[in-house]
Amino acid sequence: MVKVPAPPVAASWQKSSATIEEDCVEVARTHEHVWVRDSKNRRGPALGLTREQWAVFLVGVQRGKFDRPGVGVMTASNRS
Repeated sequence: MVKVPAPPVAASWQKSSATIEEDCVEVARTHEHVWVRDSKNRRGPALGLTREQWAVFLVGVQRGKFDRPGVGVMTASNRS
C-alpha cells in the first residue's frame, strides 16, 4: 500500500456538469494527485490517485470498462 497524503482542506472540489442529482462524486486536483470523494459524504474519505492513475482510469471509463449491464448512463441529452 502506498501512503498518500490527505487532500488539502482548501481543495477546489468539482462535480461533473452532467450531474443531475446531488448523489455523485467530486474531483479535486492538486500538483501531484487527483482526489475523488462522495458528494454525500464530504467529510468522509477521499481516494487519491496520481495523475497517471487518473489518466488510466479515465481511459477505462471511456472504453466502458466500468459499465454495468442493464444500467443506463445518464447524459445531458437524455435527462428528463
